[in-house]
Amino acid sequence: MKGNSRYMDMGTIFDEIFEAAQNFTDEFHRNFNPMGNGPGGCGRQNPFAKGNFDESIDYYPNYSYPPMNVYMTADRSMIFEFALAGFDEKDISLSFQGDYMVFSAKINEDSGFDLTPDENCRYFKRRLKMKDIEKQKYFVPLDKYAQDAVKAVYKNGILRVTIPPKDEPDQNDGIKIEIIKDGN
Repeated sequence: MKGNSRYMDMGTIFDEIFEAAQNFTDEFHRNFNPMGNGPGGCGRQNPFAKGNFDESIDYYPNYSYPPMNVYMTADRSMIFEFALAGFDEKDISLSFQGDYMVFSAKINEDSGFDLTPDENCRYFKRRLKMKDIEKQKYFVPLDKYAQDAVKAVYKNGILRVTIPPKDEPDQNDGIKIEIIKDGN
């Protein structure tokens, strides 16, 4: 909106939206362009190849709490590592619903930690978060991973979930869709 006008300037709003989209597109192509000469392009090495992966970039920024790692091993097992310091394993819930692993955790009131900030306290840096984790979903395709063979180990505040691949991925021919000519 410009000045004291009562009307929104839709052109300016759309310009800002398109500029943000262009910035995203430029950043995406700079980091992931499979056809161009940027990282991962034909003229350069794949950024995900061993030794080329930039660990400073958060490729999964949607879930910032709890901190986590997601990766695949050489045998194609999918690994999730959740940093859950202060949580008790009995308060962590992990299940599969179709193609999704559903993860949640509750803070135990009897943990002995009081993390409510003191009014007279001045923090220089406050990164320690202690809050309940409501149903977070992670895509784990049922046709490719053996969800019934998952192994979850909680040790020293880290929950490590290992999901092995199926020996033979489910072969689904899909559903044939009939195409008809319009007007008959």
